[in-house]
Amino acid sequence: MTEPHSHDEADHGGHSHRSASHDQSHDQSHDHSHGGHGHSHVPKDFGPAFALGIALNVGFVVVEAAAGFLANSMALVADAGHNLGDVLGLLMAWGASILVKRRATFNFTYGFGSSTILAALANAVLLLVAVGAIALEAVQRLIEPAPVAGGTMIIVASIGILINGFTAWLFMSGREQDLNIRGAYLHMVADAAVSVGVVIVGIAVLLTGWNWLDPFVSLIIAGVIVWGTWGLLRDSVRLAMHGVPGNIDAERVRAQLIALPGVVSIHDLHIWPMSTTETALTCHLVMPEGHPGDAFIERTTKMLHDEFEIRHTTLQFEVGSGAPCGMGDGCADPVETARDAHQHA
Repeated sequence: MTEPHSHDEADHGGHSHRSASHDQSHDQSHDHSHGGHGHSHVPKDFGPAFALGIALNVGFVVVEAAAGFLANSMALVADAGHNLGDVLGLLMAWGASILVKRRATFNFTYGFGSSTILAALANAVLLLVAVGAIALEAVQRLIEPAPVAGGTMIIVASIGILINGFTAWLFMSGREQDLNIRGAYLHMVADAAVSVGVVIVGIAVLLTGWNWLDPFVSLIIAGVIVWGTWGLLRDSVRLAMHGVPGNIDAERVRAQLIALPGVVSIHDLHIWPMSTTETALTCHLVMPEGHPGDAFIERTTKMLHDEFEIRHTTLQFEVGSGAPCGMGDGCADPVETARDAHQHA
């Protein structure tokens, strides 16, 4: 497939650029080497994990909700509601993981990788909404405690621990590299934690007869989920706003680029996420001696990939000493080489 990515004669940063457009065909569904090293743009396939996790959780939601109503347990009903939200979250994450592998088009030149960012953000919001519903019902139960069947709670919640724990394990290997997978993982870990809490409540109710423990522990669990979800919400909002991914030190990137041989200054440095696993960079390098050659580009893109995991790099070379431009007016027009070097690390 082709990924059209042109840098035509466009007004950029308030001044006109005279550059050659450079289209490179590359397929996100295969590995390709560049600059003497190979790397894969393909996220690990978690399709089977999603399918199995969704099937298990749908079945458990039905069983748990029925048991919760029969046992008059708010903790069980709350856990079932949370599990239902997680099924929806898993469906969104799965859909995004499929979209990210679709070919780029002329209207979506970067492909559909951003869908994984939207899914991660939606999952974070969905978790918080579910927690709000749990907390509201728990407060009402604290005001008017109702008898619960501790034995039923223990049995059903124990099954939940096994199912949610196993599903979380399915996504564990991808939680650090992919925010979308991390969202699915956190959903399952939160569910397992809720189920543990329900088991504890069931035992306590059987031993003490204190029915108020059911909603009280539900509130504690809700707080724990909010605490665990905050990082997911913060990171997904950051990526949705095209912020520099948290694993990349932008100042260090700038320092590395300025330190390159022949570079006297840089400007218009932009680093942004294309998906939850891929990062892009564009930058203008002021090099008075002119275009440094392909070997320089190869070394620079390889450095950005190896040290910062930046896979899509676009470098533009200028020989002028015009003032660095932002997005405002009044920028000087630098003299450029007639080549815009576009490389995919």
